[in-house]
Amino acid sequence: MRDLIILGTGPHAQEMADIIEQINRVQPTWNLLGALAAPAQADLVGHTLDNLAVLGTVTDLSRYLEACFAAEFGSDSSGCPPQQLVSLVAPSAFVARTARIGAGCVIYPGCFIGHNARLGDRVFCLSSATINHDNHLEDNVSLCSHVSLAGYVHVEAGSYLGQACTVKQYVRIGRDALIGMGSVVLADVPANSVMVGNPAHKLRDRYPG
Repeated sequence: MRDLIILGTGPHAQEMADIIEQINRVQPTWNLLGALAAPAQADLVGHTLDNLAVLGTVTDLSRYLEACFAAEFGSDSSGCPPQQLVSLVAPSAFVARTARIGAGCVIYPGCFIGHNARLGDRVFCLSSATINHDNHLEDNVSLCSHVSLAGYVHVEAGSYLGQACTVKQYVRIGRDALIGMGSVVLADVPANSVMVGNPAHKLRDRYPG
């Protein structure tokens, strides 16, 4: 078993610890050492959060040269060597044999990743997200629970898809877009857009400037 540390201390980090336990029940794989907090949460160091020990902050990455790391949604993994960043896939997720998953991804229980789907690095998929055949998700994409992507959808880097939103086939979602929960996306989405409604329409820019 390989030593593993979670980057982050929020609710998702504690859920990731449960996913690691589920993985180990199927096949012993990871020795979970604990978690590293954000620098602003240094007061958590030395405490235990729901059986997850807080070992230090992310500034302490270099102390763990032999460990692997799994990143919580929103955590800073920029200082982590790429070869030490691993993906976690819950045993109940379906991943097609032809699908490809990059480094640092987290796939929650009940997710579906279809034929020829491609996930970049640090893609975070909450429970029961559906990524159908021939989808392409670039780096740092986040899918909330029950998101449904039809076939041939392309989601550019940094985009965030809110809970239970639906995206029509062949749609392209631009970089850093945010799709509101429950939205139905029927057409291409410009970069840096906040989209809401059914059919989805642009509410505003996600980031000013």
